[in-house]
Amino acid sequence: MALNLKPAKKVLFYLGKTLFYVLETTIFAVIPKQPKNVAGEIVLITGSGSGLGRLLALKFASLASVLVLWDINKEGNEETLKMVQEAGATRVYAYTCDCSQREEIYRVADKVKKEVGDVSILINNAGIVTGKSFLDCPDELIEKSFDVNFKAHIWTYKAFLPAMIANDHGHLVCISSAAGLVGINGLADYCASKFAAFGFAESVFLETFAKKQKGIKTTIVCPFFIKTGMFDGCTTGCPLLLPILEPEYTVRKIVDAILQERTYLYVPKVLYFLMFLKSFLPIKLATLLAKIFGVLNAMDGFHGKKKKQ
Repeated sequence: MALNLKPAKKVLFYLGKTLFYVLETTIFAVIPKQPKNVAGEIVLITGSGSGLGRLLALKFASLASVLVLWDINKEGNEETLKMVQEAGATRVYAYTCDCSQREEIYRVADKVKKEVGDVSILINNAGIVTGKSFLDCPDELIEKSFDVNFKAHIWTYKAFLPAMIANDHGHLVCISSAAGLVGINGLADYCASKFAAFGFAESVFLETFAKKQKGIKTTIVCPFFIKTGMFDGCTTGCPLLLPILEPEYTVRKIVDAILQERTYLYVPKVLYFLMFLKSFLPIKLATLLAKIFGVLNAMDGFHGKKKKQ
């Protein structure tokens, strides 16, 4: 009776692939990939009127990309437009868009398609933070957190992903957060919305992978608190290992990850190790680490970005 060698062949096949991928990852960790050329790519950035979004726009302007700027703040977005033009961008378009409103996203997306063309790099960066403990946070603010931090990703994907698939060319960038990896005291609604954004982006990535849509790339970004004003007053219990991030440094890391087509980016790198520990440590030890790193009291002094008078 002949032996059935199919299971053994399958095991050897996947073992070989595993070794290849480990070797490939190790090599690229030492010798980074050649960054892709994004000159002429249509890059849409939500939340471009200030902070991280503005810096991302300036960075892509230096790479000769076509820029589409979305923000609810028309004045701030126009300011970004001028800054980007002064930085040398020749094709840049600013649109006022409330990313908490699905129909508004679809309406402005249609204008972009007609006036600019098919978006090839979509950066979902717009975000809000209430900074209130769960029971003190009004229902409408919780809903707004989900609308901007999570649901907007769904509607922009719906608007722009079909053309990317048709062109077999596109890059989806989700700006999630370290708060999308671990719960933080005082950030229940924000964490929930960022966990959702992370899970959604990861699921769509796996969907495109399963359908062999190889031209669609995904990058999911999880930074710690950044000095953009959004988290003013927040603290860290271990600034040496888990510092409040400089915006310029963070943007440089994000753009490098996009150009090298990395799927995940955690900033700073200690987050990779902390997530590994989270997966198996006893809960009492995990909460002790949370106390050491300041997760329990990070929001105690939060006051957020001050509004202009």
